[in-house]
Amino acid sequence: MKFTKQLTLASVLALGLTSLTGCQKNNQNILLVNHDQLTMPQDGGSETIALQTDAGSWNIVNPGSSWLTLSSSSGTDKNPTITMTVNTKTTTTRADTLIISAGSATPVKVIVTQLSSAYLYNLTADKTSLAFTQTGNTDTISIASEASQWNISSKATWLQFSQSTGSKGNTTIEVTASQYTGTGSRTDTITISAQDAPTIKIPVTQNGPLYPDYNTSPLPPDATGMSLDAQQLAAKMTLGLNIWNTLEAIGGETAWGNPQVTQAFIDAVKNSGFNAIRIPCSWDQYANQTTAKIQDAWLQRVKQVVQYCINDNMYAILNIHWDGGWLEDHCDPADQAAVNAKQKAFWQQIATTMRDFDEHLIFASANEPSVSNATQMKVLLSYHQTFINAVRSTGGKNSYRVLIVQGPSTSFELTPQLMTQMPTDVVPNRLMVEVHEYEPSQFTILTQDASWGKVFYYWGKNYHSTTDPSHNATWGEESYIDSTFQLMKKAFVDKGIPVVIGEFGATDHSNVASDPTMARNSFVHYLGFIAHEAHTYGMIPLLWSGVFNRQTNTVNDQQALDSLLVGVGKSIP
Repeated sequence: MKFTKQLTLASVLALGLTSLTGCQKNNQNILLVNHDQLTMPQDGGSETIALQTDAGSWNIVNPGSSWLTLSSSSGTDKNPTITMTVNTKTTTTRADTLIISAGSATPVKVIVTQLSSAYLYNLTADKTSLAFTQTGNTDTISIASEASQWNISSKATWLQFSQSTGSKGNTTIEVTASQYTGTGSRTDTITISAQDAPTIKIPVTQNGPLYPDYNTSPLPPDATGMSLDAQQLAAKMTLGLNIWNTLEAIGGETAWGNPQVTQAFIDAVKNSGFNAIRIPCSWDQYANQTTAKIQDAWLQRVKQVVQYCINDNMYAILNIHWDGGWLEDHCDPADQAAVNAKQKAFWQQIATTMRDFDEHLIFASANEPSVSNATQMKVLLSYHQTFINAVRSTGGKNSYRVLIVQGPSTSFELTPQLMTQMPTDVVPNRLMVEVHEYEPSQFTILTQDASWGKVFYYWGKNYHSTTDPSHNATWGEESYIDSTFQLMKKAFVDKGIPVVIGEFGATDHSNVASDPTMARNSFVHYLGFIAHEAHTYGMIPLLWSGVFNRQTNTVNDQQALDSLLVGVGKSIP
């Protein structure tokens, strides 16, 4: 390669040129280029060439202008850098020759090549697989396309797309799977395609139900004995008692120290002024863990206890209690499908067994579901919806039965905050909401001082001890309780949704307090105050435990019973 006399070695090094092309004749202009050939990126991109000339101007002829663009094709700069850009792909290798000229210098040729690509356009999706729940749900796929048109399809008739085709750019579509009632699982493939673009295959799976369908004998709706709606029924329920630590006991009905429930016990409760019974009940320990089939003997035993209540014309609330925590300790999206499957299986069996009881029997979805945020609340609502759907599906009197759903953690404060919507029901005005009252827990539950605070032996503004002030309540007294009742009233009662206080109670500290008389009076006052608040705000109070000796079926705390009766506006015999 030759250079003009004027081009020194130093000037060549200053250019930093990796290859030089040029021509020289006497009195000719100089034209140097650092590449005589370039390969452009397969998927498109940019490369540069550097020129040096002493001519007054330079020019580039670009026969590949349809696919190759130049940052400049002419100029007067003596040392320009030209950027070459390719924005497209090609399915066959393509090349063109740039012809660069400057004054009287011999023109320089630069061959530019782009290798072939398998596709002209990028086509991508944000999902590599989809899994749908047994009940059917909707998921999304976000598609990014460089092609002018794309298509999405599947051979599965159980999959529906919000749109089947789209254009260049970003698009999010919804994919909806219908309910699957078969066994095992079903699979298919979603195909996303476009001309001259890679085809995307997305495998889809939908598992069948975890358990058999136990709604094997649904009946037509039967409104006989079911005329009262939730508000009308609530107006008839004045004071209730739980059958505590019995049918919900892990290990069996008598495992926690109480005798079996008898008609005599229910009679005693009825004769003492109560007209409602809550039956906390365990089911999972009596069920096959593979099929969720509840033992027939247990279903019949629970039915017998319900019958005891109905015999006395009492209202009975039957629930799924803590039951090992399979529901109330798993209100999270990761557990949602499995919990809903068991909730459905259990309630189909319970509802079918109890279907012939009239409106005196009320079903309650759960006990104290552990929920503290909106995400968990959404999951809990799905559990309640499954409960309602399962009960209603069995037909008969269950088509009209009043049902109870629990607020988040059955909290007076969280329920108005998080339970801003109710589950849906095909029958209007047949739902109630349940909360529990154990505030302040330092008085109602705590039995001794803890590292985080002292036990309260004395509760109520007029029931503080002057001799043992360190154990007086410092929060959660009458004004606080009243404010939480007002929250529930505004959020539910005022909107026609009855509120059930499914549990309330307190610890009688008189056997350990240094001021036993004040502690005893405080305990009795608390029970009466909660009952009175419920009566005042149109709620239904059900005491958790106490008042009765379960071994003899007799009242063993007449003072507490009298306080409860007065609280709900009843006269004392």
